[in-house]
Amino acid sequence: MVVAAYLVANGGPADTTTRAGEATASPTAARTPTAHATATAAATGTPTARAGTSTAAGGSGLKTIHRVDLPKEAQATLALIARGGPYPYDRDGVVFENRERILPRQVSGYYHEYTVVTPGSDDRGARRIVAGKAGELFYTDDHYASFREVIP
Repeated sequence: MVVAAYLVANGGPADTTTRAGEATASPTAARTPTAHATATAAATGTPTARAGTSTAAGGSGLKTIHRVDLPKEAQATLALIARGGPYPYDRDGVVFENRERILPRQVSGYYHEYTVVTPGSDDRGARRIVAGKAGELFYTDDHYASFREVIP
């Protein structure tokens, strides 16, 4: 909710509900209370006014992107995560297996993925937020070919 309030106060999307014509899925069993609580905590971090992508501040060793520099649709996804949905796609909140092995290696079930709506796409598109149990967040805009760690 903090992210949603921040977005509204700073000219971001006031309404983070699904776009017209998209079905809203109820949370699935893949979204465990622990995973949701951790993703919610990560999604409610305090944004700072920083620009650009760097490689320095994240703990994963991946390139980073400041929360405020994410596309507005990714910020809306963070707001949905913070309030526990409803999510626009049935696959939102499912376990992300990290098959590409780009993210730090963890046990199965550690990461969960959420769709970032792609304007003009007839399907889920290529953009995702992946949340780790320790609160870390990652953004991909190329369907898991690369990731950037989301930092405050």
